[in-house]
Amino acid sequence: MNTMKAIPGGVEIGKAFGPFFHGLMKDTTSEGGMSGKYKELIALAIGIASRCEACIYTHVEKCLKSGATPREVLDAAGVAVMMGGGPVYTYATVAAAALKHWESSNVAK
Repeated sequence: MNTMKAIPGGVEIGKAFGPFFHGLMKDTTSEGGMSGKYKELIALAIGIASRCEACIYTHVEKCLKSGATPREVLDAAGVAVMMGGGPVYTYATVAAAALKHWESSNVAK
């Protein structure tokens, strides 16, 4: 989000895109054929594979809040590394740091 604020017109773009994105997220993260927990684990793996630190922290938090265990979070990170190789491996450490951060703040409780 800070990146969007830094570019000319970024705030306006964010305001226009925000409601659309939040609606999309609500539709895709609600319970359906797959639980919200598994959807968040997939979103985390994609965030890691995309090398998006903000996405990683956000989705680790959401994974824990939706009932994922630390082992499941790390398994999702492992799948991302398996699919993305060496460049993605460095972002698995971001997921581990995010997990430590959110566990220490008792976000899952």
